[in-house]
Amino acid sequence: MFQRKRYRLRLPSRTLLLGERTLVMGVLNVTPDSFSDGGSFADPTRSVAHGRALLAAGADILDIGGESTRPGADPVAPEEEIRRIAPVIEPLVTAGAVVSVDTRHATVMAMALAKGARIINDVTALGGDPESLGVLARSGASVVLMHMQGEPKTMQAAPSYALASLDVLEALALRVAACEHAGIPRARIVIDPGIGFGKAPQHNLELLSRLSLFQALGTGVMIGLSRKSLVGRIVQAPVDQRLPGSLAGALHALAEGVQIVRVHDVAETRQAIALWQAIADGA
Repeated sequence: MFQRKRYRLRLPSRTLLLGERTLVMGVLNVTPDSFSDGGSFADPTRSVAHGRALLAAGADILDIGGESTRPGADPVAPEEEIRRIAPVIEPLVTAGAVVSVDTRHATVMAMALAKGARIINDVTALGGDPESLGVLARSGASVVLMHMQGEPKTMQAAPSYALASLDVLEALALRVAACEHAGIPRARIVIDPGIGFGKAPQHNLELLSRLSLFQALGTGVMIGLSRKSLVGRIVQAPVDQRLPGSLAGALHALAEGVQIVRVHDVAETRQAIALWQAIADGA
């Protein structure tokens, strides 16, 4: 088992300790077309209620998204994204949540941070909008840099790598360097290899088998495998029956040293992690 490295993730007015224990990021999609929940939480009232439920279940971070970036998804205008997520952020911040916002648009980032979000989770690793680096640098907030080859609409058409793990590692190293050059220190950066984002099944599996490589970047590492098509392909299950496979993937990630898991099923993941950790500690 790979020993998880410990970092202090600096957030505005707070520090999260990475590696002391696994942090669970709960997914909150405020979209009409998410692959995982089919728009069940597009209504702000239902979204806030679900966010509170995720907190009660043990989520350390809530990741709020207003644009689906599933394979084949059409882009959403920043104005529409703001309309969807703005009413959800402040009530959950008031409830005590560490809020992350899943967006690739600088105007959405600025709005979310002004309303109390502390983390930006960007599928383009702050490379999709030329203003994003400046917004993050000025804010003091932290960022998750995710790897994606291509755009959501077409990213699964013909993904290609010499060796996915090393190619993704190199690409993320360049994005970390770009962040540091812009004034965002490593203490505010987490990286995500981007399972399912411009990657064929064999690429995803090779990445997962070598997750410990990403500790070399000197940042926290997050993995998002929950309910994804890779799980469905392997276990031959529809999206609402992928919990066991998702848990297996999360526990493998822990063994590879990952500090944060991004999941839909928080209570179940918390229970699995608790037993895994007790066995690992021999207590």
